[in-house]
Order: sequence, then structure tokens, then C-alpha cells
Amino acid sequence: MSQQHLRPLAVGSLRTFESLARHLNFRACGEELHVTQSAVSRQIRALEGEVGTPLFVRGTRHVAMTEAGTQLLRAVLPLLERLDASVRQIRYTGGRKSVSVTTFASFATLWLIPRLDGFQKLYPDIDIRISAVDTIAHPDDSSIDLALRHCLPADAPAGAQRLFGEVLTPMVGASLAARAATKQGPRLRSPNDLTAHTLLEEINSHKTSGEFSWRKWLQWCGQQTLEPQRWVTMNFTHQQIQAALSGQGVALARLALVTEPLANGELVEPFGTASRLRSPYCYWLVAWPGVEQREEVQAFIAWVLREAKKTSLSIGDADHKPNATE
Repeated sequence: MSQQHLRPLAVGSLRTFESLARHLNFRACGEELHVTQSAVSRQIRALEGEVGTPLFVRGTRHVAMTEAGTQLLRAVLPLLERLDASVRQIRYTGGRKSVSVTTFASFATLWLIPRLDGFQKLYPDIDIRISAVDTIAHPDDSSIDLALRHCLPADAPAGAQRLFGEVLTPMVGASLAARAATKQGPRLRSPNDLTAHTLLEEINSHKTSGEFSWRKWLQWCGQQTLEPQRWVTMNFTHQQIQAALSGQGVALARLALVTEPLANGELVEPFGTASRLRSPYCYWLVAWPGVEQREEVQAFIAWVLREAKKTSLSIGDADHKPNATE
């Protein structure tokens, strides 16, 4: 293979390539990029020369992509998306100190955001950008500094720092707990009382969904055949907790995410601490390569670890010795 085919591709021509792949029309591509059709053609031929194979089949009235073009497009699209996101972030911050964090929506809603005011009071000159998505960000994504994630220890990436473990327990809002205690509603003293209540269930497409299901908890406490009065299912943990807070049923809560509403009485554990089921899953902090050299990232990591230690102590996780499954 020639030295020409070993060097990196020029980025400028990739923008033209991506535009032509969308339009499959040289005129439309040129209009979008504000260049002539002949300029588009020259850039594409130069790119094909660098790659070493045709990327498009040109007909008299149509343009189609080759297999090589399709393969290259799959690589180019995420590259350009990450590049554009980084440029937007640089323009937006204007040189200000900032930390970009990606995490899943329920963790952001229930754990991170309620505590974030404490960080902002300590570091008012540091901007925080939260991307609440369920997909794992690519390690090469320069628009992200840190990830707060949830997985088994065996699946945690190298260098990940464990924040705390996962504990599941039934919880209800204060209003429902009060009705059950004063006999204005069905009683709620033991798991078999759940037959008269609505169970709030989280069901999503993740492979971990079954690990945090009511069926798993009911089997654990010897009530595998129990059927509640009704089921209400939803996609996210924070939806489940919001429904419990408003008195709509009993949630199987992730204890680490609801320590504050439990402590202030907004949520109640009807069966006490004996109903807590420990899961092998844990919460983790992952730093992108090189970002820990920045003072603002160091400050945010230190703050997250301090807050995580408080959570760990409150759920009895600090003294937990990981077993063989963890």
C-alpha cells in the first residue's frame, strides 16, 4: 500500500462528502455549501483518490453511493457531529470554565440536579452542562468531560470510580402512607398487603430492566404469585418516583436516588429497612482521558465524590463488602 493511502484524510472534503451523500445531487450539494458543482466534483474526486476507491456512482440523471461510500459515511457522520458539538460548546462558553457531564435522565433528575446548587455556591465561576441521555457517550467525544453511569462492576470502564451501590425498596408518598395508617385506605404493613394497591413499575428496553422489577422483588420476599390491584408502567425511574410522591401507588425505588425525600418524609418505606434488596449494580464516575488536568474538572470530581460518600453512608453502602457477583 502506498504512503498516500496511509496518511489521514483531509477534514474539509469530508463535509462535502457528507452533503453529497445526503442530497445525491451535485447541484443541491453545491448550493448548500455555496460552491460550484465543478468544485464539489473536484473535492469528491480528490477524496476518492485519497481513499483509493470510488465513493459514488455517477449516472446521467442520478448519483448513488458505493459500498465503500456507505462504509465511510458511517464513520464520518459521528465524527462531524462531535466536531460540531465541540465548536458549539466553545462558542457558547466563550472561554469560561465549564464542565460537561453526561448521565441518564433519572440520575440527573433525582440525584445530580437537586444537589447541584451546592456546587454552584462553592464555584460560582464554573458553568455546568448536563446531557441527560440513556446512550453511552463515545470516549472520543470532546464535548464531554465526565460520565455518571450505572452498570455491573465487570462492565465498568477502566479508571471508573465507584460512587455507591444499588438498593431497591418499596416506597409510597406521605399521603398514601397516612391513609393506610389511619385506615382510610387499604393497609400497608406487609408485602402481602400489596394485593390491594397499585404497583408502579419501570419498564424499558434496557437489558437491566428485569433486575429492578417488582417481580424480582416479590420473588425475593416470597410473594412470587402476588397480583396487585393494578399495574401502572412507565419508562423512567424519575416518573415512577413522581407518581409515588403524588400518592398514585407503590414504587420499587432505587434507594440511592431518593435519600432526600425519604429523609424529609415525602417518601415512606412502608415495610421498613428489612424490605431493602441489594443489587449487584453500582453507580460510577468516568472521566474522559486528559480532562482531569483541568482545575474545574478536578473540583467537580471532588465534589461528586463527597456527595456520593454521603449517599453511600445513608444507604448503608459504606460498610458493604462486594460479593462474588459484584
